[in-house]
Amino acid sequence: MPLTVERTSPTTLRITRRFKASPERVFAAHVEPALIQRWCYGFEGWRMPVCINDARPGGELRWEWANDEGAGFHVTGTYEAVEPPRDGRPGRIVHVERMHMPDPTPDNHIETTFAPDGDGTLLTLVMRMDSPEAMEAMIATGMTDGMETTYARIDELEPAAA
Repeated sequence: MPLTVERTSPTTLRITRRFKASPERVFAAHVEPALIQRWCYGFEGWRMPVCINDARPGGELRWEWANDEGAGFHVTGTYEAVEPPRDGRPGRIVHVERMHMPDPTPDNHIETTFAPDGDGTLLTLVMRMDSPEAMEAMIATGMTDGMETTYARIDELEPAAA
């Protein structure tokens, strides 16, 4: 169930992906630090040694990635809305993040929804940058390839763990 990427405007990117897991499980995989570290470490050879994730309005996040060659980068951000899926209604996370490689990128405004889709979940992630140039630079990092690699791991999480 690979992700699809659509550039809906010069400053907006829409990413969708279907998961076998329920909206509650996919949402938990996005807010619980121990689960995030199990799937969101990027390509093989990378790891996420630091995952601070205070998933509540006003809460902050700091995710750090490193590889065996000593390369690394991190993301910081702030949550604006965190609404778990409930009673068949989609869940939603809204946050602002910036990558540090090592200098910080412009703010990336992200809204992620977790909608029921048959026995699984339709995840929709909308990213908005302040300028077309910032969006181009973000896309040029190859981040969507990394996203598919990491998202594929969510369906592999054991049901009891996610």
